[in-house]
Amino acid sequence: MTFTDVHTAYGYGDLPRLMSLMTGDEKHGPAATSTLDVLWVLYDRVLRVSPEVVDAPERDRFLLSKGHGPMAYYAVLAAKGFFPESLLPGFGAYDSPLGHHPDRVLVPGAEISSGSLGHGLPLAVGSALGLRAQGLSEVAVWVLIGDAELDEGSNHEAIAYAGAIGLERLHTVVVDNASATHGRPGGIAARFEAAGWSTATVDGRDHQALYEGCTTPHPGRPHAVVAQVEAKD
Repeated sequence: MTFTDVHTAYGYGDLPRLMSLMTGDEKHGPAATSTLDVLWVLYDRVLRVSPEVVDAPERDRFLLSKGHGPMAYYAVLAAKGFFPESLLPGFGAYDSPLGHHPDRVLVPGAEISSGSLGHGLPLAVGSALGLRAQGLSEVAVWVLIGDAELDEGSNHEAIAYAGAIGLERLHTVVVDNASATHGRPGGIAARFEAAGWSTATVDGRDHQALYEGCTTPHPGRPHAVVAQVEAKD
């Protein structure tokens, strides 16, 4: 299967304007803006997925676990042609598919419904296991979580299991905006490394650093990228 690039009129510089179209209460602004650069780099340079192959078995899977405050996610999906810009101003409205948490049934391109902390990484482990069982060895599974999600025990079970079985096609990006309640001895990367993961810690606003961190070879091991951004106010 050929994975085509999506050539739209949008670039990274259009994302703030696209995000500004989404107004209303309960926006969780810091949750959205902290993920903007990571999402752009993934969809622009890393993921093998586009509107043309959104249902293809061989597509890469991206799971947004940090689903509260999804405006950056919606802006990137619109910029990449998964749905039209005209849907963005309706964000959060009764009849809009773009809710305060993404709904996989309503949002084109969304792999999971998300927003409850601690669900995305376990779902990604299951997805990677299922794909491996089907012989789809080239498909990558990516999940974006927030550092505060590491307060949830379900994530640590997933980290331990994925590392123990060498789930190589699993990739996690942790957006670190210093909002976690519990500290980690040695930092976030050390937690993954202790479970056998490959890791990279990068500036979460530096697109080249993000790309290099995401594409670091990691044979036989899952890979975690810690994307450090400014602290949440």
